Amino acid sequence: MLLLDKTARTYNLLSYVRQKVASAFFAGKISLAMVCNTVLLSTTVLMKILLCLIIPVCLCGKTLTCSAGPATALPRSTPEEQGISSAAILEFIKAADRQVDTMNSFMLVRHGHVVAEAWWAPYDSGTRHELYSLSKSFTSTAIGMLISDGRLSLDDRVLSFFPEDAPAEPGENLQAMRVRDLLCMSTGHHEDEVKKFSFVSSERLTRQFLAMPVAHKPGTHFVYNTAATYMLSAIAQKITGKTLLEFLGPRLFDPLGIQEPLWAASPQGISLGGFGLSIRTEDIARLGQLYLQKGQWQGRQLAPASWIEAATARQTSNGSDPESDWEQGYGYQFWRCRHGLYRGDGAFGQFCIVMPEQDAVVAITSGTRNMGSVMNLVWDNLLPAMQQKRLKANPETHKRLKTAIAGLAVHPAQGAGNSTLASHISGRRFVFPANSQNIEAISLECTNGSVTLLARVSGIDHRIDCSSQWSRERFGFGRFPAQPAAATGAWASESNFTAKICFYETPFYITLNLAFSGDQVVLDCEHNVSFGPTRQPQLTGSAAAGG
Repeated sequence: MLLLDKTARTYNLLSYVRQKVASAFFAGKISLAMVCNTVLLSTTVLMKILLCLIIPVCLCGKTLTCSAGPATALPRSTPEEQGISSAAILEFIKAADRQVDTMNSFMLVRHGHVVAEAWWAPYDSGTRHELYSLSKSFTSTAIGMLISDGRLSLDDRVLSFFPEDAPAEPGENLQAMRVRDLLCMSTGHHEDEVKKFSFVSSERLTRQFLAMPVAHKPGTHFVYNTAATYMLSAIAQKITGKTLLEFLGPRLFDPLGIQEPLWAASPQGISLGGFGLSIRTEDIARLGQLYLQKGQWQGRQLAPASWIEAATARQTSNGSDPESDWEQGYGYQFWRCRHGLYRGDGAFGQFCIVMPEQDAVVAITSGTRNMGSVMNLVWDNLLPAMQQKRLKANPETHKRLKTAIAGLAVHPAQGAGNSTLASHISGRRFVFPANSQNIEAISLECTNGSVTLLARVSGIDHRIDCSSQWSRERFGFGRFPAQPAAATGAWASESNFTAKICFYETPFYITLNLAFSGDQVVLDCEHNVSFGPTRQPQLTGSAAAGG
């Protein structure tokens, strides 16, 4: 009993730490990556304690078990063996590298076999990537499981789960809102009201949602609504007593071989549902393959086939443009596509595209401002190349494909490796007046053609090597707190140094241009993608006295 008591107290302490970290995340003080790292670390600590004590810990009548060993990779094959040419994939890779800023990863699965996989350095196969709204498709899967279990119904009223958060006099439309309406993005809210919803509010998010005016009859008006997906997560947690991450562990993640998934939670400890999930590219492909197989995985029915059919069908209209992949209909947290396909997707180009007739899945992560251009490359290059029969082996083209993939990288900073000015500004510290980006000072250390960028941000010093090749460090800048990053750098001119810094657990990179002139430096910073302005206000710094 003493050992159990110590374990319980340790668990409570770690839960408290997680809660504080979540609050800091929603206050904008730390990044999603830092939240995920804290959750992973705390979970690892608890598991080690449990293993050392060698005790079965029972909660709610179930024994907690550690995840199985390394996941079994999806089977690999040459493209030709699965009816698609290496030449077509090579053309897709070339076009994506040339036209999309910026591809992070790509995987093509045909007939259950991975026939092509690519990562643009510094991205790699072993690193998780933020999914943004592609998380919604995992939330949908959990809801389908609960409905199949008989613990939830599509027609359950949303208000029935949150009597403590209901308005004093709920309107008729709010009273009519069902689980089905949350899934279909047809809650009845007006778009302007949805935009006002704040995930960083100090108010309980469920209460904030129920307080929003419901202008339209639920089920009649499509408006994309990430807060509605959060409510699905909250409902699932009300029913199960577990977060989506905890619930899907033994039901989905573990059986699929998705290791160490991370899902950010609200200050109330509820998985965000509509975003916040981080997994690897092959894990995205695993979900797509599960849906392609109607919920079956290695002899087990993980998700109901009837749910998969309904979730990926057109449940509500979202437009009438036959040429738009955003107006082909919406299911239960899945988008219908042209060509009879469907997908889950997330901001800046995170995709799980399922092709039922072609028996194929495409998983993509990227950081682009034009998500449609990524899909068009798939439709134009890969879709027409898929044949019914096995193709004749083409080792020469397949070798060219592998060579092209091996050389892929996010385009580095462009320019020269050195400058005559480098020795004059090396080590000089340039200080900035107070600014919204919290950039306090910057300096460069230049030695034998190599450059290290040093930045003081919000009272914290960061440094990263900026050479011609991607170099990995932990780094923070502006709104990006310290997290895994990689950088390249080059002299765009004799007095202008450009650094490109990629936060490779996310779609984001920033480009810094430092223009030196006498005792001053002008800093321009631009984000590749952003939910707000990509170009940050220009800053001018002055050389510190004696610096």
